[in-house]
Amino acid sequence: MLGLGSKESSAEEVRHCGLRAVCLRVVMRLDVIVPTYNREHLLKHALQSLLAAEIPTGLTIYITVVDNNSTDQTHQTVNAFKPPFGGRLNYLFEPKQGKSAALNAGITATNGDLVGMLDDDEEIDGSWYVCVYKAFSNQDVDFIGGPYRPRWGGPPPPWLPNNNSAVIGSAGGFPHPFVYGTNEAMLMGGNAVLTRSILRRVGLYSTDLGPQGSRFLADEDTDMYLRLLAAGAKGMYLPDLIIYHYIHPERLTRRYFRRWHFWRGVSSGVLDKRHPKNVAYLFGIPRFLFGNAVRALLRMLGTTLKMRRDPAQWFSDELRVWDVAGFFYGKHFYKAAK
Repeated sequence: MLGLGSKESSAEEVRHCGLRAVCLRVVMRLDVIVPTYNREHLLKHALQSLLAAEIPTGLTIYITVVDNNSTDQTHQTVNAFKPPFGGRLNYLFEPKQGKSAALNAGITATNGDLVGMLDDDEEIDGSWYVCVYKAFSNQDVDFIGGPYRPRWGGPPPPWLPNNNSAVIGSAGGFPHPFVYGTNEAMLMGGNAVLTRSILRRVGLYSTDLGPQGSRFLADEDTDMYLRLLAAGAKGMYLPDLIIYHYIHPERLTRRYFRRWHFWRGVSSGVLDKRHPKNVAYLFGIPRFLFGNAVRALLRMLGTTLKMRRDPAQWFSDELRVWDVAGFFYGKHFYKAAK
């Protein structure tokens, strides 16, 4: 873990209750990695938030935007922001398509004590840097994560399931801090900060997982999280580590939800090959997934016969079936893109 002795410290004279004292201020560098692909208009908001947030004394911030084969004005957008960042904003091009490849390129190209991950459609809260600094100054932790608050690009539709907030990137609304691994919550990669030392221990992100162009793959965060826990890393969920996630109107469609759930299922099937669960399996698939799908189908049939269809519940049940279909395909047939 990153302890106080592994960071630089500076002596600072302070006055407390009329007395002079010398205290140590922890000094550290945070590299924020922002992978991006054809989202120049949203990237501007992300960079503006990174520029405007308060930076506490003792913390040095560097931003690295990793352009993952964009065909829009991403490079020009980053160049336009370089002057106000005063040398703390870097542009990096990564030709291998995929979010994990972009993240890995950014991690490899930087050398700060801490590595933060932020998506290009997110904005950090004004106290985000302060929260990071406090966490790694005052606690012996290897990684931290926090909540995603939605910034709606359109009105939520009536069929939007309450239990599918991860699809649109609204998650982690826990009111109190907790240690990761003590409940079912997982570290989300769009709002995460890890120590460089723990990344060296567990390795980079898996490039056969995560979004790849039109493939809505996921679970690169799950794989990283499981490797962190297996390595004995300590992580904290901090409710004050807030990001605001733009919910594009395209995500508020049934088609988007169906695609997301299918590809999330594919990712889970691929992930299951390397991290099998301690549960009963049927045809290579956890039996509880079959149970979820069967119960969902029975509910759909029952509500159809009674003609009392709740749009949100109906669609939530349909998505359980897409989960299983994707898992089966990912476990037995899917081949990762080269």
